[in-house]
Amino acid sequence: MIDQRTDEMTADLPEGTDTVIEGAASLDGGGTRDVPATTDSDRGLADRFREGRDQLSSQAGERARGLVTQGLERTSEALANVSKMIGDTAEGIDERLGPEYGEYARRAAGSIENVANQIASKDPDELIEDTRNFVRNSPGIALAGAAVVGFVVARLLKTGLASNDEDDDD
Repeated sequence: MIDQRTDEMTADLPEGTDTVIEGAASLDGGGTRDVPATTDSDRGLADRFREGRDQLSSQAGERARGLVTQGLERTSEALANVSKMIGDTAEGIDERLGPEYGEYARRAAGSIENVANQIASKDPDELIEDTRNFVRNSPGIALAGAAVVGFVVARLLKTGLASNDEDDDD
């Protein structure tokens, strides 16, 4: 199995290697194979894949932007309703707790209405950027606000689920 060419090659082997395994390497220089160059059809496939990916990405972006716009409209309407409700109860607060507390309620209603108007007039991208800046500048307030919103949403869901159970019993 070991021939003279192999003996000559063992001199060049790394230390601790004493034999060349027959068939493990080609001695005639033809041991490597050329990998064919990328064909035009492969490039076309890659281009089509990129185009499809870009198209899906733009469609997803448009869809998300539409959902954000719809969410902004609903949020604005909900805040306007809360503002109106607080404003309507301000007179009752005047009578029960005094005019000072009624004025607080009116100011709160006005502030909520201003926020509702700002949300309604904002572009989704602008609102996202404003939110990012707010979180960077006031992370503690943003975290507390997120906790409050989470609590309110959980209470609303719990109340909604409880009322659905009562409706099912009837």
